[in-house]
Amino acid sequence: MDNCIFCKIVNGELPAAKVFENDDVVAFLDISQITKGHTLVIPKVHSENIYDLPAETAAKLFEVIPAISRALNTEFQPEGLNLLQNNGAFAGQAVFHFHLHLIPRYDETDGFGTKYISHQADYSTEDLQTMAKAIQQKIN
Repeated sequence: MDNCIFCKIVNGELPAAKVFENDDVVAFLDISQITKGHTLVIPKVHSENIYDLPAETAAKLFEVIPAISRALNTEFQPEGLNLLQNNGAFAGQAVFHFHLHLIPRYDETDGFGTKYISHQADYSTEDLQTMAKAIQQKIN
């Protein structure tokens, strides 16, 4: 894509602090560094989001995620690691080229947090089974 900042990194038109690269994937440090070692992992082939990502591209991407994560763990020794992936502006996607954030976590004051509010009581067992069946029918 002509205006995609990540495609420009893939094509060598923009610099990046790369931590990994092969024929299909490139990983580089996020310039925002939410926490030390915050890394983005992207496919070299442009896909806007998870909905557009071909299965074979996803397989190539996730094939290298454990090795990159282990390297972050060895180098920075965080207490944990968040994998974050946003789809669509409403979900927080700012660059519309599929990318996965690897965010090392050090403590509760490290600058990143997630908030999860359970709505478990809102759905009965029957409701969950109905939703599951509807989703199953859409998987191809």
